[in-house]
Amino acid sequence: MSEIERQVRGWWARLLTWLRGAQDGDAARRAKTALQDVRTSDAGRKAEAALRDMREGDAGRKAKEAIRDLRDSETVGKARDAARDALRDLRDSDAGRKAKAALRDMRDSTASRDKP
Repeated sequence: MSEIERQVRGWWARLLTWLRGAQDGDAARRAKTALQDVRTSDAGRKAEAALRDMREGDAGRKAKEAIRDLRDSETVGKARDAARDALRDLRDSDAGRKAKAALRDMRDSTASRDKP
């Protein structure tokens, strides 16, 4: 093992030790406690209730329906079909065939170089 590899392994080991220690450290405990306090506070409960109301309320349902309608709309279907046709045309075009041949040649040359 080279000197650089030893240094990297040493740094890696020290980093992992530091990270493991940070999980059980005082700062981590304080952060967990603060997060729990925010969740259980009056403001935290109000924020959760507001999010739930928004998701489950009339506005949330209308937004979901609008997205569903947009996804199922004729315009989106036409755009999807046009994109599919454009990709098919590109694959079937002369440029597409040349690109496939070039990729095949590159794969074959790489495979022949890798063989012992």
